[in-house]
Amino acid sequence: MSKTRAEKIFTVFNYFILGILALSCVLPFLNVIAVSLSKNSAVAANYVKLWPVDFTTYAYQYMITKNAFWHSFYITIQRVILGLIVNMILVILTAYPLSKEVTQFRPRTFYVWIFFFTMLFSGGLVPAYALVNQLKLMDTIWALVLPGALPIFNMILMLNFFRQIPKELEEAAFIDGADNFMVLFRIFIPCSLPSIATIALFTIVGHWNAWFDGLIYMRSSNRYPLQSYLQTVIIGMDFSKSAVSGNYSMLKFLSDRTLKAAQIIIAVIPILMVYPLLQKYFVTGIVLGSVKG
Repeated sequence: MSKTRAEKIFTVFNYFILGILALSCVLPFLNVIAVSLSKNSAVAANYVKLWPVDFTTYAYQYMITKNAFWHSFYITIQRVILGLIVNMILVILTAYPLSKEVTQFRPRTFYVWIFFFTMLFSGGLVPAYALVNQLKLMDTIWALVLPGALPIFNMILMLNFFRQIPKELEEAAFIDGADNFMVLFRIFIPCSLPSIATIALFTIVGHWNAWFDGLIYMRSSNRYPLQSYLQTVIIGMDFSKSAVSGNYSMLKFLSDRTLKAAQIIIAVIPILMVYPLLQKYFVTGIVLGSVKG
């Protein structure tokens, strides 16, 4: 068998495997969309596959017409913006000095091991809750942002990317009279856009999908971020009250499964909108940021 023929067979095999993996991701998502747009009776009878049965948007109407939904959406937008700003500032300012050689920054190894230790061990949920409570951060947006202000994994990615920037650029800048801040903002950051975009994507997705900290740090439900609100909306929904108020159509169109499906779609749409903007940097940032330690 010639090399060219072997390569073609290998390529076809790769496409076949990747196609199966792609379908395994896309088909469940299409099913969730179909369930969210189908009547309760069709969903309960398991008639819904990849296409809506008895098309209805009632689940989405129920979700988006509630003031609590939009309020939690606004809180999540605040969290994502503040979290992105705080995370990126701390990650960059921490990674830059730790990317230096030991001859330039003697305590480098000590601090790297301190940060690495925190990736392996944590104080636990109870100490974290006690700390947030002692700092008077309960029921504030900062309780959702500050506990994860410096993601160590992201910092290591940025550190490794900084270490791959040619030292000659930095040395030339110092010869021209630049200080460390000028080198960081005029050389390192512009050269590190793929890594920065990758870390920004991680941060946005992490803050957007987080729900558990909202449940434990927010004492009142009107302070919940979107994911925490979506997690509790079904439990808090009372069909009997809706029926008493005269909205009998809810029992016909709405169910636990259709609401859950609508929640998933609503929660994933913003991330699907952000990802294409950063996707071209994603692979480059991951690969280059993990090569050199």
